[in-house]
Amino acid sequence: MAEADERPPPDLPVEAAPGGLPELSDARLVELLAAGRGDALEVLHGRYARRCLALAGRLLVDERLAQEVVQDVFLALWRNPGRYNPGRGVLVSWLLAVTHHRAVDLVRREQSIRSRRVDLAAADDRSDDTDVAEDVATRLQRERVRSALGTLPLVQREALVMAYFGAYTQREVSQLTGVPLGTVKTRTLAGLRRLRDALQEVLTDDDVTAWGAGR
Repeated sequence: MAEADERPPPDLPVEAAPGGLPELSDARLVELLAAGRGDALEVLHGRYARRCLALAGRLLVDERLAQEVVQDVFLALWRNPGRYNPGRGVLVSWLLAVTHHRAVDLVRREQSIRSRRVDLAAADDRSDDTDVAEDVATRLQRERVRSALGTLPLVQREALVMAYFGAYTQREVSQLTGVPLGTVKTRTLAGLRRLRDALQEVLTDDDVTAWGAGR
């Protein structure tokens, strides 16, 4: 029997519609993935690829690269479903976290390549210097957010990951996780208050108020 990572990848256009097993839960579909069911991946791809693509697109600002990242994320799930641990959160949170991680890695590689190609004479160009500084500041800000999220309790981190990385509303988080809306709001507000102290330049009191009000 072939190892999981030796299975040929299914054809996965980024805009593919779900099909085959649309009524099953994410957990059951992941079990079917482990048994080699490509149609289960189709359904999961149809459910969550657009969210992952939106996240990758915001990070990369390049449609082609964003599509490649999404393809890579779902192929990774196909080849090794065991990487997802249901005990650590819902599947969509895991997919968005992996998408974020891979997109950020790609941004770093692209920045490194561009940096090596920069002619030293361009150092005198103030507008270029400003762009580079802004890029660095943006990347550092994202890394600070990721690091701070890692210090939160799981339930607070899950709510904020889905909101910050996936652009879900609190009502959508409630529907996806099966947690009451009031509980999602409480977890989100508590998590944001803890993040505010660590990320004063990123999150303001207005941010905390807006998210706590239900977004």
